Amino acid sequence: MKKCASVWLAVLGLLLLAIVPGVAAEHSAVGRVSVVDGDTIELHGERIRLAAIDAPESRQTCRRGGDVWPCGRRAAFALADHVGNRTVTCRWTERDRYRRPVATCRVGDGDLGAWLVEQGWALAYRRYGMQYVTVEDRARGARRGLWSGSFVPPWAWRRGNGAEVSATAWRGA
Repeated sequence: MKKCASVWLAVLGLLLLAIVPGVAAEHSAVGRVSVVDGDTIELHGERIRLAAIDAPESRQTCRRGGDVWPCGRRAAFALADHVGNRTVTCRWTERDRYRRPVATCRVGDGDLGAWLVEQGWALAYRRYGMQYVTVEDRARGARRGLWSGSFVPPWAWRRGNGAEVSATAWRGA
């Protein structure tokens, strides 16, 4: 009788995990990555989107001192240079609409999303999290990366209806 009750409790627990909102299993992956773009990496053949940040798209350009420069490619190159051949650890509980894991990824003790935002290669994606807003403020104040000129926020660039902003005109989004 005890064995039967234990089995039923285990089944009930699994059912609760499956139906209770907000309870999700955490997944992780560890290994060497390749960089797809400024906020997407590939690990073990799976594309992973870095959580709560948005980097310029690969084809996106920005302006600095009257010159146009390939800020999307530069963001991807900066991430690739930063990661190098080091091991990356990613953890996630959800997937985006493209079925990619949306993960916080680390190299050693460093959060890749925080590093990209701090260097000015990505923006805090406030729609999906606020954890990088203060880091973005530091990058903007130091005029690093995108903040060294003007740019269309990546989410607006993808929609094709964004106006350029600069460090002095930024209001967050």
